[in-house]
Amino acid sequence: MSGDVAVVIAAKDEQDRIAATVRAALTLPGAGLVLVVDDGSTDATAALAEQAGARVVRHSRNRGKGAAMETGAEAVRLLDSDGESPRHLLFLDADLADTAAGAGPLTEPVRRGAADMTIAVFASTVKLGGLGMVVGLSRDGIRRATGWYATQPLNGQRCLTRAAFDAALPLASGFGVETALTIDLLRARFRVAEVEVELAHRATGTDWHAQVHRARQYRDVARALAARQALTPGTVIAPLRDRILPR
Repeated sequence: MSGDVAVVIAAKDEQDRIAATVRAALTLPGAGLVLVVDDGSTDATAALAEQAGARVVRHSRNRGKGAAMETGAEAVRLLDSDGESPRHLLFLDADLADTAAGAGPLTEPVRRGAADMTIAVFASTVKLGGLGMVVGLSRDGIRRATGWYATQPLNGQRCLTRAAFDAALPLASGFGVETALTIDLLRARFRVAEVEVELAHRATGTDWHAQVHRARQYRDVARALAARQALTPGTVIAPLRDRILPR
């Protein structure tokens, strides 16, 4: 099964970590390709990713995570040789740095045919201020829509078969993509499994910019749930300016 996994990394302004993430991803079992989608970066993300050994495709402007995932998957399709089985898709975040080398267990159930999508559960987590509300919204929505309990529903580290990924198209926009992906595949009877891994993100702060980021997450997750009729009654999708006030 050598080379049967393509690692897709969506990145925006990640010049400090992208090279380490790419180098670590290249060591993963079965990783025949590491492809970085530079989603409108204004720094050296693309150049550093290429120097580290990744293939790079670029968006001229920031289009969001879902669009970056679709671009990456389509690029992998074009790079796959005719007549060969399509590669599995392992999506990793750009800020994992050296810890990306621990993503191997995510691919194992997919490579051996035991799961259609795996979702990472970080073995050790850093408490991120304010994120619990978004996690709770996503988790409750997934359970309401499918009956399945997701430990870390917003985790973007996922491995999918090509068939599973294609069945979920078009992906939800923005930060609602993981929640929607889980619901859509479970409803379509694909096999979804959680896998504990030793990965770690850069810690999210509690300043104004971090709060705006979480507000966008909340909005996008709520919209994805609303589109799937999976919101808890009474949930309000408020504009960002009404969700968080500056200090």
